[in-house]
Amino acid sequence: MTIFIKYLDSNASELWDKYVYDHPGGILYHLFSWKRTIEKTYGHKTYYLAAFNKNSEESLTGILPLIHLKHFIFGNSLISMPFFDMGGILADNEEIEKALLGEAIKLGKSLNVDSIELRHSRACPSFEKFDFSNPIVCTLKTHKVRMLLKLPESSEILMKSFKSKLRSQIKKPIKEGLESKIGGLELLDEFYKVFLINMRDLGSPVHSKKLLENVLEQFKEHTRILIVHKDNNPYAASIVFGFKDTLENPWSSSLQRYRRLSPNMLLYWTMLEYACDSKYKYFDFGRSTPEEGTYRFKQQWGAQPEPLHWNHIHLNGKPVNEEASEKSRFNIAIQCWQKLPVTVTGILGPMIRKNIGL
Repeated sequence: MTIFIKYLDSNASELWDKYVYDHPGGILYHLFSWKRTIEKTYGHKTYYLAAFNKNSEESLTGILPLIHLKHFIFGNSLISMPFFDMGGILADNEEIEKALLGEAIKLGKSLNVDSIELRHSRACPSFEKFDFSNPIVCTLKTHKVRMLLKLPESSEILMKSFKSKLRSQIKKPIKEGLESKIGGLELLDEFYKVFLINMRDLGSPVHSKKLLENVLEQFKEHTRILIVHKDNNPYAASIVFGFKDTLENPWSSSLQRYRRLSPNMLLYWTMLEYACDSKYKYFDFGRSTPEEGTYRFKQQWGAQPEPLHWNHIHLNGKPVNEEASEKSRFNIAIQCWQKLPVTVTGILGPMIRKNIGL
């Protein structure tokens, strides 16, 4: 097979998206609108690689979206996809995977990046067979998992499957007068109010509100905002993405000062209820580290871990111990960030967060 690679622009978005929908491994983060969303919000350069069979230039055989994050502190990388758990190569076979991987390395060298990070939900055998020339080193990380719950036919069946303790935890905020609602862009202000405070309390820079607005506009058919509130005051909030047979939750937050009312329990039940009643087959709770607090929280709902496969290609030699260096580097920064006024983190946060790929 003769394969050639092209860099596609918005004129080919329909062709690209059709491939994503038709491919069994296609996910929301492969869709072409992320190119527009990330460029429009953060101004990062994007490179959308497409593989074609030379005998049929109108028929895609593979894709790879790449986003270039370059910052003097946070590094110089090509990532697919930054800010989310998955992305990476989508192809018809291993030969095409290798062709796209080779083109990504070629692009990375031309941009003088330090690394290429491809985030997959599955193992890619082509990486083991690829001839990485010296000094390039490829490492695979599977230390993070996505927590996936297979859903029954209805929310009533799901509720009955829970242990009595979990059911009582869900009912508690309802008895306290908390309610939930589901909507779209009109609920963004309420979501961001909770999100901004929660990210400050966690010591993490917050995403730009403009990113979320652009996501809700570009993916309006796929996204919903959920709010848990009392007397019109939001206590907890989340954004969910629906694609094919899966509803997933990339962003959720609750206010610590209302923790005794358990708004988070009602929030997660509302997401699961919506997923069941909308006939999704799976709910993806998002990324966790095994045996940590968020992992156990998601596990109590019945979610099962599935390893994420993140391939790191280091173009300049041996990789550093990123986990150890990041932990020591950011512990002090986190403690300082938690002491800042919320209004300050709302201004500074997006300027920092745009350059952090996680």
